[in-house]
Amino acid sequence: MTDKIKQTIIDFVKGGDTSDVVLLDKVLHKDFRVTNNGFMGTSGITIIDKANYLSNIKQGVFGGLPREMNIISIDISETIASVKLQLESAENSFISYNSLVLDKDNEWKIINNLAVVQSKK
Repeated sequence: MTDKIKQTIIDFVKGGDTSDVVLLDKVLHKDFRVTNNGFMGTSGITIIDKANYLSNIKQGVFGGLPREMNIISIDISETIASVKLQLESAENSFISYNSLVLDKDNEWKIINNLAVVQSKK
């Protein structure tokens, strides 16, 4: 079970790094949301749904930069899981909490990504 969750997270990060919207679509739940506090220098909470997230990746608004990934923790309770990640790119540092659900097709899907992104500039 942990291996499948890790692979979902690896595919999520790889999809973002390479702007692979097909791979991202596969690992993101249909109700996926990014929730960010202080997104790209803005104040307050920003919520991005799956369609807008994939569109932003495809258009190069964000993503497309390789990141080093460190899985800090994985917590599983039957059909739900939480994964804490630390990510580093040339431009940004990320702490990311990812909520996953075991979907009806018996695949782990990311339903929420809660992130803090800090610019290195």
